Amino acid sequence: MSEEILINVTPQETRVAFVENGVLQEVQIERAHKLGLVGNIYKGKVCRILPGMQAAFVDVGLDRTAFLHASDIVTDKSEYKANGDNPKPHEDITFLLREGQDVVVQVIKDPMGTKGARLITQVSIPSRFLVFLPGVEHIGVSQKIESEEERQRLRDIIGRLMPEYEEGGYIVRTVAEGASEEAIKNDMQFLQKLWQTIQTRTKETKPPALIHDDLQIVMRTMRDLGNSDIEKIRIDSRESYDKIKKFADKFISHLADRIEHYPGERPIFDLYGIEDEIHKAMERKVQLKSGGYLIIDQTEAMTTIDVNTGAFVGHRTLEETIFKTNLEASQAIVRQLRLRNLGGIIIIDFIDMGDAEHRRQVIRALEKNLEKDSAKSQISEVSTLGLVEMTRKRTRESLEHILCQTCPTCSGRGSLLSAETVCYEIFREIMREARQFEVQKLLVLASQPVVDMLVDEESNSLAELEEFIGKPIKLQVETEYTQEQFDVVLM
Repeated sequence: MSEEILINVTPQETRVAFVENGVLQEVQIERAHKLGLVGNIYKGKVCRILPGMQAAFVDVGLDRTAFLHASDIVTDKSEYKANGDNPKPHEDITFLLREGQDVVVQVIKDPMGTKGARLITQVSIPSRFLVFLPGVEHIGVSQKIESEEERQRLRDIIGRLMPEYEEGGYIVRTVAEGASEEAIKNDMQFLQKLWQTIQTRTKETKPPALIHDDLQIVMRTMRDLGNSDIEKIRIDSRESYDKIKKFADKFISHLADRIEHYPGERPIFDLYGIEDEIHKAMERKVQLKSGGYLIIDQTEAMTTIDVNTGAFVGHRTLEETIFKTNLEASQAIVRQLRLRNLGGIIIIDFIDMGDAEHRRQVIRALEKNLEKDSAKSQISEVSTLGLVEMTRKRTRESLEHILCQTCPTCSGRGSLLSAETVCYEIFREIMREARQFEVQKLLVLASQPVVDMLVDEESNSLAELEEFIGKPIKLQVETEYTQEQFDVVLM
């Protein structure tokens, strides 16, 4: 499988595209005026406690107060389990926090929509091979490292080195597979120095304040690359290329020779068709190669995905056609989840399958495709209604929320009142005004489609209304009005 990373850098934003076999799989966007906050560590002040929600709002210096739930407040760190679960929190948040209290927290979810950032009190600091957990007695190894022999080797290395440093636990990242003891030791030394710096800043700083900010998107991407099959990393900025090259030479030397500067006049995203794919990711309808299609709707509560056969009629039975469409859809769905960065609750409405074995195979195909996704997900079986319920971890805004804003015309409904409906609302408003006030005539200001309907299809109705109220009604087109806007002016 051919894998490439394309990086487009401008003063306003940086975009990172992950391409597999020439097809865009993921795109991450970070804008200069709105950098991601996940991983940042703050010294905040508790400004409000909500016992009914078992949560607190913490002022960390952002536009909106951040949210800290009782389940994300770690008290007894000795209970930290080997699988990475947090210790069991105290049941009542009023015993854990008080208003006005200073607290060191880390962002685990960026602000989304009207919601503030989500916080946790257990700080975790990532490096190339490790994640450091201050104050935790724990050694964990990424589950993606499958060899038990390698897992044990890495545990032994951490166990030998830990007594040399300040108390804390470590999670070994996937990229550490095959890493030497010297390389892991260097990472531990780096993390210890960084943690000491964070502790010093914490003591010297008054809240609310940023104590430590995570790497920006380009360096973060390089740091998080595993022992992957990335063939090329191409970047169109000479300055950023030089920085990445130095970073790679020091921390990921095995990838250093794969980093290239792209000097071409044609934009790098245009060269690979990335811009077109990003625009397609804004559409509701996703066409499948077979002729079937997906309909994707993102709402505040969840994302729904509907699978349809469309023009695909197959060559055998209806059941076989449905089965093949659902199999193809399972692959396309995972790609769209990654590309659009959809998270939270996701409901998939596959086409109903009568064969139980077909249903199992579609679920297995969905699970297999999700293995490529770095975001954690959990999937259920097909329900009696033929729906698949799943969740996908969401830490940053979706692609749509980054690139789009709510339509000012329909306010996000996705539909407008028809011209006919607006005409009838105008008639009712005229009746109200005519009964309440003494006027000589009335002037209706409306959009072109509404005025066209009033002088055409509804001309008889308008004439009857004039006769009924005994006043003339004049019409005037307002080009700036949306189809739903109108005014009735008394003259």
